[in-house]
Amino acid sequence: MSRIALISGRGDLPPLLAARLEAERRAALICEMEGFESLSRARGDVLRFRLERLVPFLDHLQEQGVTQAVFAGGVHRPRLDPALIDPATMQLLPRIMAAMQQGDDGTLREVIALMGEWGISVIGAQDICPELVAAPGLLGPHAPKPGDKQDAARGFEILRALGAADIGQGCMVARGQCLAVEALPGTDAMLAHLGQLRQAGAALPEGGVFCKAPKPGQDRRIDLPALGPHTLRAAHACGLRGIAFEAGGVLLIGRAEMEALAEELGLFLWAREAG
Repeated sequence: MSRIALISGRGDLPPLLAARLEAERRAALICEMEGFESLSRARGDVLRFRLERLVPFLDHLQEQGVTQAVFAGGVHRPRLDPALIDPATMQLLPRIMAAMQQGDDGTLREVIALMGEWGISVIGAQDICPELVAAPGLLGPHAPKPGDKQDAARGFEILRALGAADIGQGCMVARGQCLAVEALPGTDAMLAHLGQLRQAGAALPEGGVFCKAPKPGQDRRIDLPALGPHTLRAAHACGLRGIAFEAGGVLLIGRAEMEALAEELGLFLWAREAG
């Protein structure tokens, strides 16, 4: 029987995908890298693995009949323990390290290539739950004003430049000025920092738009940016007027709750066409 491996990180996406796979009675193998526990806290059928033993892990997936894999949730580059690396994985290390030197995109492309060499094709979370991505349009009753649309256009220009340099997938713009860009600490840290600056009375333009989009040329089967209700609350807390994100390119975790929250907070939630 062909199986699908759900390779889980932290966050709300892994349990959502696990529930959908179970509801559809698909043969799934739930996997989790040590140090990034999520699903294993609530269930006992999770296969835990270490990057230092990558080849034995891939061999096990193959032996279990896994032909597809989906990656879900947040991870960062773990610290490797040289004493735990098996001989077969040791032979792959130069290749893996070279990919990591090329940034996140290069690392993820190498992960997809390695999976393919074991006969495992990588699919996206949106292939399992198509409703996670939105068609162009507004989600909720609030709409961006002309100035907000100009800020969103400027934000998407910035994101194209950031993505080309493999830096981040989010930024904030107010009255044409870039307030912040997302880097390694992530979206939450960026929004929190803007809130702190505004509370401290920093001379910043009012309002603003949070923009989110995949990197140019990104393989959309893995590491798509995501938004959830907590992002809306954080955007409201730091005085933004709304969120503009690329239609079809951002995962919405808890979409119904997000739409209701956007209405309650007075924020626009705009799935914007790329470009």
